[in-house]
Amino acid sequence: MGNFKYLLAALVAFGLVVYQKTAIDFVEPETMPVDVCWGSDSGRTKDRSNAKEVRPFVINVTSEVLADLKNRLSNSRPIVKPLRSVNFEYGFNGDHLAKIIDHWSNRYDWTARQAYLNSLPQFKTNIFGLDLHFIHVKPPAQTTARTIPLLLLHGWPGSVVEFYKIIPMLTTPVAGRNFVFEVVAPSLPGYGFSDAATRPGMGPAQMGQMFVKLMERLGHEKFYVQGGDWGAVITEAISKLFPDRVYGMHSNMCSSTSSLTLNDYVRLLLGTYWPSIIVSNENEKSRTYPLSELFFGFLEESGYMHLQMTKPDTAGVALNDSPVGLAAYILEKFSTWTSTNYKNQPDGGLSKFNTDELLDNVMVYWVTGSMTTSMRLYSEYASNKYRALPHLMANVKVPAACAVFPNEMPIALGIEDTFES
Repeated sequence: MGNFKYLLAALVAFGLVVYQKTAIDFVEPETMPVDVCWGSDSGRTKDRSNAKEVRPFVINVTSEVLADLKNRLSNSRPIVKPLRSVNFEYGFNGDHLAKIIDHWSNRYDWTARQAYLNSLPQFKTNIFGLDLHFIHVKPPAQTTARTIPLLLLHGWPGSVVEFYKIIPMLTTPVAGRNFVFEVVAPSLPGYGFSDAATRPGMGPAQMGQMFVKLMERLGHEKFYVQGGDWGAVITEAISKLFPDRVYGMHSNMCSSTSSLTLNDYVRLLLGTYWPSIIVSNENEKSRTYPLSELFFGFLEESGYMHLQMTKPDTAGVALNDSPVGLAAYILEKFSTWTSTNYKNQPDGGLSKFNTDELLDNVMVYWVTGSMTTSMRLYSEYASNKYRALPHLMANVKVPAACAVFPNEMPIALGIEDTFES
């Protein structure tokens, strides 16, 4: 029975990837409009941002919003106790969640955290009808090192908060290094302090268009780009659609599905029994095989994805109304996506993080009410119309580098073929 389950998992996984590869053939090819105004109901129109105004922005959450949050935290319903001897296997452990909420209610100092978040220069500018929020940090004016423009893109359920520690490392000159970065880190449309689209169709490629426009507005016709999670998908879209604008790309979630053939999938299946024909080292082998673990692990951890691809607005109502629910939903991903082994720990491995920094990210979603609009990106990406965009089947031709870590879900097969340089 065990061998049958093992083979069945491999066959089902094989069927799923074949479907993903061939389903695009059943929809008419789409072209991507370049003049959509995403912030109004006027339909396709010229870009309304001709003024090219870039306005300084400071985070300033009102006392009313903070009082409402405090009231909701203080009057939340009792958290259901976890089952006996259960840690994070059923989701966020209720006992540890109570500790997080107690810290949020009694020790988390938003005044200090807001000052920290305002320590990096931030701006807004209107692109295609949406006010786009971004961090923009330049190296010291007196530096003699070559300045390299770098676009940093976050994902879900992250935000620009995750870049606060690395930006100073990138923008500060280092002895012995003849270059330094100028960093632009935008909040994705519908995330944090960036406006959300008011009409359907804002997928990763459309966001990529906006970011190319943003970099152009800041004086950079060409730049480097790094992305993770949705930021990785957008990074690939920019590199495919605007290769003349990209010096090079780096991703910590490279995808190979655009160039895999049926033969590749057959090899993947055969690798269940002869891994050496697919993978060249133990790291890749442990990430890919056995396929049954990969497949069932994906099923176990992808429920959120199906929900957000199909009913983001329904889930968003609950998450936008309960700060406790929002914290559990977001922080469970910080646990499981760091390592699936953290499910076996009472704290979900979250104690390795700074609790204030975790809550900073939750606060960005809460004070902006952006959880619903952030989740819509999943639905847009999964739509037939988006899957019909020709660039999805193209390879990346710009210079590229992929960081592939042991706990990442995508398999390494085909990555070198997808990223030609």
